[in-house]
Amino acid sequence: MKHEELTARIIGICIKVHEILGPGLLESVYEEAICYELDKARIFYKRQQGIKANYGEVKLDIGFKADIIIENTVILELISVESIAPVHPKTLLTYMRLTNLEIGLLINFNVVLLKNGITRLVDDEWQKRNRKNNERESTN
Repeated sequence: MKHEELTARIIGICIKVHEILGPGLLESVYEEAICYELDKARIFYKRQQGIKANYGEVKLDIGFKADIIIENTVILELISVESIAPVHPKTLLTYMRLTNLEIGLLINFNVVLLKNGITRLVDDEWQKRNRKNNERESTN
């Protein structure tokens, strides 16, 4: 499934969940409902996936968690806040870099129309990083 098709399906599921539950609930409620819909659609996902980070030679396995990683392709971060702060997309971009995923969706459920709470992010550096990694692997 291509990125565009997958993100369209994910957004459709999020819109359905928002239409049924409405705005303003805890993120965990939306996460549970989204995972239910992903199961029904037979879309593979990992929930509350730990994210490993390194700082120099130190491994930082101390509680970074992605809400939902879908098809090992898209990271889905759920929030329910009055408005998206500048740090929200930056955090998602950091998670995307640490998980080596190119596409991220930031969904704010605390809006009247969910289309106003959707931010789709693409890690522009992803291809460059993966091209370098592939070149290193092919020379070994």
